This record gives sequence, structure tokens and C-alpha cells, in this order.
Amino acid sequence: MIRKLLRRLVSGRATRQGPARIVPRSQHGISRQGISACAKRVTSTLQAEGYDAYVVGGAVRDLLLGRDPKDFDVATNATPGRVRALFRRSRIIGRRFRLVHVLCGRDVVEVSTFRGKHVDSDSETGTTDEHGRILRDNVFGSREEDAVRRDFTVNALFYDPSTEEIVDYCDGLADLNNRRLRMIGDPTARYREDPVRMLRAVRLAAKLGLEIEPGTRAPIRELADLLENVPVSRLFEEMLKLLLSGQSVQCVRQLQADGLHHGLLPMLDVILEQPLGERFVMLSLQRTDERVRDQKPVSPGFLFAALLWHEVLAAWRAGEANDKSSMVALFEAIDQVLANQSGNLAIPRRFSSDMKEIWILQARLANRSGRRPFALLSNPRFRAGYDFLLLRCESGEVDEEIGQWWERFQRVGDEERSGMLLPGSGGRRRRRKRKRAKTKTTEETPPAQD
Repeated sequence: MIRKLLRRLVSGRATRQGPARIVPRSQHGISRQGISACAKRVTSTLQAEGYDAYVVGGAVRDLLLGRDPKDFDVATNATPGRVRALFRRSRIIGRRFRLVHVLCGRDVVEVSTFRGKHVDSDSETGTTDEHGRILRDNVFGSREEDAVRRDFTVNALFYDPSTEEIVDYCDGLADLNNRRLRMIGDPTARYREDPVRMLRAVRLAAKLGLEIEPGTRAPIRELADLLENVPVSRLFEEMLKLLLSGQSVQCVRQLQADGLHHGLLPMLDVILEQPLGERFVMLSLQRTDERVRDQKPVSPGFLFAALLWHEVLAAWRAGEANDKSSMVALFEAIDQVLANQSGNLAIPRRFSSDMKEIWILQARLANRSGRRPFALLSNPRFRAGYDFLLLRCESGEVDEEIGQWWERFQRVGDEERSGMLLPGSGGRRRRRKRKRAKTKTTEETPPAQD
């Protein structure tokens, strides 16, 4: 008991938070008009049944920062079963902690029951592993307990659409005003509970323009190895959010500074130490950030193809140096690179297929003779491969003339395209093929009988 109490005191979990600060609209400025219709319907329905219900987390934080939330989450003291019973179009999800998704047309509101303190790893229930990571978390609690169980103070704000008041237990409003990202409780213990919080700290700080509080940042480098114990699917999900945050360049730089890049994308640190590799990766991330900020669509497959390209390129060149044909060397290089990263960051097949096609097109775009350039224009992945080629040209990896040639080849008519084709060995290969076929036919034909 004494050891358990000391652990809680050191981790900050037993530290009593002050009474809730109730902040009226006149001080925070958020109107209920900024809340989605679905979220308002969920909170009003729960409150009408006598339950507490608040919009929580990132939506409240973003509204305070003048941003448009992508989604709205609701927290309540109603159990998942009661929430499910109140909303016809809803479903219970989750293993570690049960949640309810309430559907209103195309909108989805995620409803969670207030969480309580989880039981320590030396208890009979064994809710944490030997590293302190939470394994099971189906523990319900009070509003205050739910607030201090959240990760960062800026995510622990409760907004009541009916009164337009914010409930603040952890000084999240003050941290937002000071542009500060601070962990609730002891950062070391909280990172051990969920190592993904280290990646989340980097992403949120860059995305929201906040500075990670020194005490929150201090343990990250030492605890970076804990990410090895996180399921690869969760790592990929968080990495994708980071790269599509609109601030991916800053995020990757911060990952390097805090020692979090090792293993997430194999040899990313090595790539960024090479002049051409770093220039290409950073240029790709810059273009992605620009598209995200301009609210243009972004292809995750294209982005991961760019991040891993110089690994593919190095393995491709090594295969050619070993007297393998160019395409054989490329296919082997692709398989090798994807196999190397599969244990660290499992890229879904729908993305890895796009990556493969983009990489293969780089070899085919280099061939500007014969009929192949005409066939490439009808390839469904041509535009992605062409955009990828332009990045290679801009980074200095290949001659800009190649990109300019393809840009013109797309604009002109068939007659002018035929005049643009470069002399190649396509015709000679076809003549050799016909000659070999003729020779083989002659050899197989039995001599005439006298």
C-alpha cells in the first residue's frame, strides 16, 4: 500500500486538482452556434434524461483558438448502454474503453462515459503492463476524474452548450492563452501509460502553434523506446495525423530533435542527413503542408512514397550495380524497403499499392522513345507519377529537362508528340525479337524428306 501511494504521489495522480473553474461565455467567447447540430442534439438529449453532458477535448480547444473543429466529442456520466438506448442510430465500439458513435445523417459524434482512475499494475486486475502502458481501461468515474485523466490541459475543457459555460479543472484556458502545451500530472508516468502521447505532443504543438512546456518535453528522449511496444496500427494512425497536420516539416524536425524519428520510418534519420535526400523529403512535406492549408486533397500513398523514395533509390542502384536489369532491381528494391518498414509502421495495402505504382512509373517515365510514352498518358496513376517526377527534378535529383519534356508532351497533339520522341532501342529490340522467333521456328521445323 505504501509503495502504491508513493507511486501515485510521484506520478501526480494523487495530486488534488483545484475546484472547477466555471467560465461564462462573456469571458471565453464561444457561442453554442459554433457547435455542430449533432453534438447539440446529443448533449440536449442526455441532459433531458437527467445526465451531465459536455462537448469536450479538441473541439473546445479549436473553437477557443478560432479554428473550425473537424469533429465533436461528447462526455457524459451516462453509461455506454444508456447512451446506446437513447439514440436509435448509434453503436458501441472499443475494447480498451467502450465508446458510442451517434450518427446524425453523415455526421458522427463520439460519446464517452466519464473515466475514473485505472487500477495499478500490481493489482489483481493487471490493467497496465510492465512498462506502465494501459491495457484495459473500462473504469467509469466523475467529471473531475475524467478531466485529470486526459492528456494535456488544453484538451481537458468541458463546454456545456445549454449554458455556454466552460468547466476548467486543469488551467487549460490559461495554458491556451500562454500558448503552452502542458501534460496533466507527471509526464513520465503519463507517457508510460500511453507512449503515443509523445507523438501527439509534437503534432499538437506544431499544429496549434504552442510551445511544449519544459517539464512535458524533458522525458521524451529518454522514453522514446517505449514506442516499440505500441501496436503498429496505432503508430501509423498517429504518424498519418502528424504528416497531414499542415505542419509536417516542423513536426519532422521536432521528431528528430526529441529522438522520436528512429524506427517510425526506417532510416529516415539517415535520409535527412543526405543533401539530396533531405531536400527531396522536405520539399515533399512542404508541398503537402501547402495542400493541407489550402484545403486541397492529399494522397497518403504519395506522401509515404516520397518519404521512402531514397531508400528505394539506393537499393535500386545497388541492384543495378550487381548486373541486374533495371526493372528487376527496382522491383526487388521496392519489396525490400516495404519489408523493412512493415514491423515498425504498417502501411495499409491500399496505400502501399499506390506507392509501388508511383515508384515503378519513375523508371517508365525515363523512357521517352517508341510508343510507351503514349501508353503512359492513359495510366490511372500517371498524374501522381508525373508530380513525383517534378519533385525529383526540383530537388536536383534528376535533370529538369525530363520534367519539362513530359509537361509539354501532355499539352501537344499526337503529331507533335511523335516528333518529340527520342531515338531509342525499341525498334531494334523488336527486330531482334522477330529474328529470334524466326530462328527458333526454323530450328524446330524438321528437314524435308527426300
